[in-house]
Parts: sequence; C-alpha cells; structure tokens
Amino acid sequence: MISIQQQNYGLSVILHDEFTLADFRQLEEALLKAIEQVQLPNLLLDLSQMKDFTIDMALEHLRFLRQHAHDFGRTAIIVNDIWIRLGARLANLLTLQRPKYFSDRYTALKWLEQGIQNSGVISNHN
Repeated sequence: MISIQQQNYGLSVILHDEFTLADFRQLEEALLKAIEQVQLPNLLLDLSQMKDFTIDMALEHLRFLRQHAHDFGRTAIIVNDIWIRLGARLANLLTLQRPKYFSDRYTALKWLEQGIQNSGVISNHN
C-alpha cells in the first residue's frame, strides 16, 4: 500500500507492507506530476513500514530512475530494515542516484527543508 502527499519540498511517500507494481504506477504518476509543477522536486520516501516488494515493481522502478535521473532534487529515504536498505542502495547504485538515508522522519525532513532554503526551489505555477 502507498500513501502520497504533495508537500512544500516536493512529495512525501510512505510505503506500507508490500510495494507492488500497482503502487509503483501511482507513485510514477505522482512523480511525473511533481516534475511538471516544481523544478527539481525533493522526495521523502518512507520505507520504514515496508516489508517486501515485487520483482516487477523493482524493474519498473529502475527503468523510471534511469529515465528521470536528473529530474529530482534531494531524496531522503527513511529505512530501518537492513535488507530493504541494502536493496535501496543497490538500486541507487545502478541508477547513479545519490539519496541520503535516515532512521527517523524528523531528521529527514530537516535535511530536505535545508535543501529548499539552499537551492531556492522554483515553482512553475506562481
């Protein structure tokens, strides 16, 4: 299951239980919309409640990241499970992404908001 909310820094995404291809399609749609609305949107990806993911989703995720490698600003990933963290790091190595990993939401949000202040995120809809 997936929960997606638009925030002042970009998108906040929380994944619960299993991350499926249907969940990824929702995420992909939200990410493409965010790219249209904000120059280099930041992402908060909370994997702390995720238990598993499907292989078809993982392949689509890699494809998407390769196509949009330069379309996002900062990415903060909240993760506690060592295996989910390892999987996320491997995926990011394959796509040359440089997210930062956190164990709690507060620290991740602080880092994302610092990036907004430093980069001056520009909205296309003023």
